[in-house]
Amino acid sequence: MTKRVVITGMGLVSALGNDLDSAFNRLHTYKNAVRQIDDLAAIRGLNSHLAAPVDFTPPEHFTRKVMRTMGPVSVMAVCSAENALRDAGLLGADEITNGRTGVAYGSSFGSAGPVADFFSMVKTNEIGDVTSSSYIKIMPQTAAVNISLYFKTTGRLIPSGTACTSGSLAIGFAYENIKSGAMDIMIAGGAEELDPTQVAVFDTLYATSTKNDTPNKTPSPFDASRDGLVIGCGAGTLILEEREHAIRRGAKIYAEIVGFGTNTDGTHITQPNPDTIAHCLELSLQSANLQPSDIGYICLHGTGTTFGDIAESVATNRVFGDKTPASSLKSYVGHTLGACGALESIWSIQMMNNGWFAPTLNLENVDEKCGKLDYITGTGREFNTQFVMNNNFAFGGINTSLIFQKNS
Repeated sequence: MTKRVVITGMGLVSALGNDLDSAFNRLHTYKNAVRQIDDLAAIRGLNSHLAAPVDFTPPEHFTRKVMRTMGPVSVMAVCSAENALRDAGLLGADEITNGRTGVAYGSSFGSAGPVADFFSMVKTNEIGDVTSSSYIKIMPQTAAVNISLYFKTTGRLIPSGTACTSGSLAIGFAYENIKSGAMDIMIAGGAEELDPTQVAVFDTLYATSTKNDTPNKTPSPFDASRDGLVIGCGAGTLILEEREHAIRRGAKIYAEIVGFGTNTDGTHITQPNPDTIAHCLELSLQSANLQPSDIGYICLHGTGTTFGDIAESVATNRVFGDKTPASSLKSYVGHTLGACGALESIWSIQMMNNGWFAPTLNLENVDEKCGKLDYITGTGREFNTQFVMNNNFAFGGINTSLIFQKNS
């Protein structure tokens, strides 16, 4: 029998704040967290000097011994997971270690620091700073594995390393594992640390914003004057749980996951395809047995790039028309890459539960090439809905769509 999947805990590390309430309240200020970074400005040839960093210090019980195998991306992932488990009332619970709890977690990459150590070894012919934990910090499954080790889970482990869909794909796979009955609980989400190499990846593609002197004006998704994305960082963790399991232990329920769709473009590694994006949204609706008119809000991927915004908005219009309210939260915290699917899912759920939906910042004149949508602009909008959708897309043509239902 197909199981129902609910969300009973959430935790985050973000440029808006490191607890649920403070981060959500920052959305109401209509101010982004982007600033000019001196270390980026010091790199010759790098056009963008902008980023949205987090203000984060690990808690005292994260000792040097605890963090021995963790780079910054894993530290943020484990901390957000700890907060999410505490929020769910599951921190230290027997259920976490009984084999019925798994981890599905992703990031675009591990930590970049140890990579430089390995490269230095090759160039200098000296072992240098390479240690027994160097590879553990850079391996693609580093966040997922460190979460599993820290909380001593013995169920399934599903790492996701699909760039900007790492977090959302992990949540979707976690959802399917509980829905099928394979697991009772899944710790799911994504994380990304801030590193100049990530800025350089997009800078070399001329996809980064260069409004270095006006960080409050960028990114500006879907706006005619947008000039690219801004890199962010952070971590988001959701505790997914089989509904009857959650009810039996008296857990609070934030929302239910009712739809998940994913596919690939199969056409180009960096240029998104509106046809397959539209099909992904349709797959998500079909899995939830919903019509487009049932969705009350769409959290857009909305990176602020020329081709990305056009492809996504055209695809979204093709499925939903222009009547469904929609906005991009990357206008607040930049593009958090592997973390964005999880962070945006958390904020979408909070907006749904509070009946208030944040606008896209810096969206003043919609690009005429973008699809016609009901873009929320200016100030937030108050309304009630039972269903929200969060969509994310990644290099490699990887598309994801998640649908959340308000708990009733």
